[in-house]
Amino acid sequence: MVQAAVESVLVAGRGPMACAVIRACARLGVKSVAVCSETEQDARHVRMADESVLLGPAAATESYLDVRRIVEAARRTRVSAVLPVPPALAGNARLAAEVTEAGLLWVGPDAEVLERLGGDGVEPASERGFLAWVTAEGLHHVTPVIRDRAGGTPRVSWTPPAGLGPLPAAARRLPELGWRGLVTVGIDPDGELAEVSAGFSLDMAVLERAHSVDAVELTLRSAAGQPVEPPATPGTPRAAVAVQLRSTLPPGTAGRVTGRLPDVPARSGRRPLLGAEVVAVSGYDPGDRLDGWYDALLATVSAGAPSTARAASAATDVLTGLPETGVPHDGSAVCSVLHRIAGSLVPDCS
Repeated sequence: MVQAAVESVLVAGRGPMACAVIRACARLGVKSVAVCSETEQDARHVRMADESVLLGPAAATESYLDVRRIVEAARRTRVSAVLPVPPALAGNARLAAEVTEAGLLWVGPDAEVLERLGGDGVEPASERGFLAWVTAEGLHHVTPVIRDRAGGTPRVSWTPPAGLGPLPAAARRLPELGWRGLVTVGIDPDGELAEVSAGFSLDMAVLERAHSVDAVELTLRSAAGQPVEPPATPGTPRAAVAVQLRSTLPPGTAGRVTGRLPDVPARSGRRPLLGAEVVAVSGYDPGDRLDGWYDALLATVSAGAPSTARAASAATDVLTGLPETGVPHDGSAVCSVLHRIAGSLVPDCS
């Protein structure tokens, strides 16, 4: 069991992705400790966690991205592990090294591996790529993805109906190079490896829906030396799609959420379309303040289905007819991408 080796984790991150990790920890029986800045001490991820710790001022460089403060928070709360959520932390070789030096378990690739293979702290920006869970035995749950780059922000990722083709040789060598846990890879137009990223990127929900797995469980077991045995005969993965719902408030402008955002827990049994599984995670509840310091990711929605069109339609079903949220968002732009993926199967989303 995961909890036998990892009893508690400091969840280093915020917003919907941190909420998703904290929710998964609760399912696994692992105590979660949230971190926050001075302006987010009552944020949703803080309320969901078993415990929380204040890192510092609102500016991310003085709180969420401050290596010294994160390590000190982990020591002070006596957690057994640090689980970084965004690539900016999961790919930080210095943070990985200092967590390990503090005698704590780092949930991700070792510091020296991050220094060799990545550690730039950004999500892959390539239009094509793949996701995988990496063990010493190889790459598992390999999931090709295509990313929408409209407006410069990858708001939508999905599995290409025709697959991806051969993986770059450098990507196939990740296990022997020491990478362990989850990985998000970008592939350049020539078919070569472009970026390698750790952490819970938007794309990771595509892997979860395609293979019906829990990414938090996979990464905790890998870090604890208790990897889940990959299936002897892997089944055919489902088509999957993942989207981000973002606030469009001007940078530096705060707001307040007044309506309920999409929130559909995993394994809830909801089936918007025949054979489709949908998971949505909100970063805010009605009444929550949306801080102007941060990129306002409001919610994530992912869906798995027998076809990409059905997955896109199931995700759109969650985004259609949202009540007044209190803050402007890019739901219509996201749905226009889903329309292109699924064609006429997707209803109007306004």
